[in-house]
Amino acid sequence: MMRPRVPRPAAPRQALPAEIAARVLLLREDALVLDKPAGLAVHRGPRGGASLEDWLEKLRLGKRHLPQPAHRLDADTAGCLVLGRTKPALAALGAIFAAGRAEKTYWAILRGGPAEPAGRIDAPLRKVSSAARGWRMEVHPEGQAAATRWRVLGRAPGMAWVELSPETGRTHQLRVHCAAMGCSILGDPLYGAAAPEGLQLLARAIALPLDPPLRATAPPPRHMRAALAACGWREEPVA
Repeated sequence: MMRPRVPRPAAPRQALPAEIAARVLLLREDALVLDKPAGLAVHRGPRGGASLEDWLEKLRLGKRHLPQPAHRLDADTAGCLVLGRTKPALAALGAIFAAGRAEKTYWAILRGGPAEPAGRIDAPLRKVSSAARGWRMEVHPEGQAAATRWRVLGRAPGMAWVELSPETGRTHQLRVHCAAMGCSILGDPLYGAAAPEGLQLLARAIALPLDPPLRATAPPPRHMRAALAACGWREEPVA
């Protein structure tokens, strides 16, 4: 006689450490959106070091499985990162991102800046590597299709604050497309020039067609605020 299956109890929900709790932009049963700090890798690399994986147990919050990122975000890019909290939710999120149905909005500070107020760059990308320089992405007619819409939100001497809306999700797409326009992202050591402030790129907002729809917005990180303010951004007062 088979024994009845006893449901496994959910992990106890524990309070989040303050530094992590402050970065949870949205929490719901199926997903959470994290304001990932710049410099934190999503996955632990072969050399080790700090990564989002160190946070996952704390972000379990009573669920049976650890939350898992549903998409990629470069280590040096700050802002909205979506994690699935259940296996069905993670599968649904993966399908949305794979189908290009996620609405992603980025803010960047560019060196110089485009002359036009808005536009679209359609430039295929491929990965290349060499012993001297390692791997990187480049614009090439044989690469994968890649397109980005952009518009200027503000300007200052020698730089511009732009909104970037990728239509595809290629590796380093925004960084390469901005460099291809002749105005690399400030602080980009791979496609432009390094800067003490670091990479000036923020995953500003995300919108996903879930039920109910998921929407989240990340505040500008501290290392971008001086340049944003110079270009006309003003911090919204706390209500």
